[in-house]
Amino acid sequence: MHLKSISVLLACSLALFIMGGCSSIKNTTATGTTPHQPDYSEAFSWVARSETINHPVDVFYVHPTIYLGTNPENMDISDEALRENARGLITAQAGVYSPFANLFAPFYRQQSAALQSMAAGNNGVDAFQDPFFQVGYGDVERAFDYYIDHLNPDRPFILAGHSQGSMALIHLMRNRFNNPVLQKRLVAAYLMGYSVTKTDLEKYPWMKLARGETDIGGIITFNTQGTEAGASPVLLPGAVAINPLNWKTDNTPAGCSANLGAKFFNDATGELIEEIPNFAGAYVNTHKGVLVVTDMKTPESEKIDLVHMGRWPAGVFHRFDYSFWFNNLKVNVKKRIAAYQEYGGAPSLCN
Repeated sequence: MHLKSISVLLACSLALFIMGGCSSIKNTTATGTTPHQPDYSEAFSWVARSETINHPVDVFYVHPTIYLGTNPENMDISDEALRENARGLITAQAGVYSPFANLFAPFYRQQSAALQSMAAGNNGVDAFQDPFFQVGYGDVERAFDYYIDHLNPDRPFILAGHSQGSMALIHLMRNRFNNPVLQKRLVAAYLMGYSVTKTDLEKYPWMKLARGETDIGGIITFNTQGTEAGASPVLLPGAVAINPLNWKTDNTPAGCSANLGAKFFNDATGELIEEIPNFAGAYVNTHKGVLVVTDMKTPESEKIDLVHMGRWPAGVFHRFDYSFWFNNLKVNVKKRIAAYQEYGGAPSLCN
């Protein structure tokens, strides 16, 4: 295949992780070996790093996959087009948290989307052990260590991510949160777009699923799908989920009236395309551990395509995990922070 054709194909496939199809993503093919390791003492290595502390709580946010190239296999954080894409997500996703928390978000040498399996459940292969994922994870861990050691000596914090960003934070919680000091400072972990599993909760007892709208120290996780969705690579066996409309982990349905508003963005630029009140209802399919959408409204904007999911199977609304429930998530962040402050940073209230 001609090189130009390959580049166009890769550009279109970034519907893989973020909204907007071909036009919203600026594809870049880097050259050389593994890019240089970020230095988190430098502002250049951060998508966002609050210089003024305006809130009593922080959020440590890790963005999803935005890199498509195959050489190198991991993202070069000096690529200006990719840096702009990450900044767009500071509005489109991290805007759920930033009105209430000081924002810290690292660039990291994430694994390319071109190297990620789209097989159901990743064909049973542990994606966390992929050496290219491990490069990016190592950056996130070092960024978190620098953040704790130099940027946040004592404030409580939220962990937040999506897709590969959530993967990195799940692994960080497994590896680093068997630590009572970090546990006590954790307001909540919003880890959408990848699976937290029952095995995680059993093997790492400090990882607890939130079971209500004001539990503190717990994990908020779900993967959004339609009723007839195809098999998803991010939905693993034993996945667990919580419903962001009623904050139930059982199959209790929530109607459209509980949806405070969906917000659809061009994720690459942060441009708001459309806001839709009472956009959809939802319930948790407890057998699959997936959040199922019901009674969706049709967006007015032609820029919002809920039918053609790119490389994602039809009905797998992965790239809309924030958009569909944006205002509910935003309100919930404020409530969890208030609950944390009320209890003075007590140990987790989750069961």
